[in-house]
Amino acid sequence: MKNRLKVLRAEKEMTQAQLAEETGVSRQTINAIEKGKFDPSLPLAFKISRLFGLPIEEIFEDES
Repeated sequence: MKNRLKVLRAEKEMTQAQLAEETGVSRQTINAIEKGKFDPSLPLAFKISRLFGLPIEEIFEDES
């Protein structure tokens, strides 16, 4: 799944560790999501969406 997480995080000057803490996951999970190696669960996607104030569809893009 493609995503804009790294760009959005950079715009807020937020580290992976800070985003991980805000969303209750590990830094490694954030790294894997940013690299497209891991798809977030729906609850995690909603947390990220609320944190950035954007709809899920503006952060994550289905590649199918």
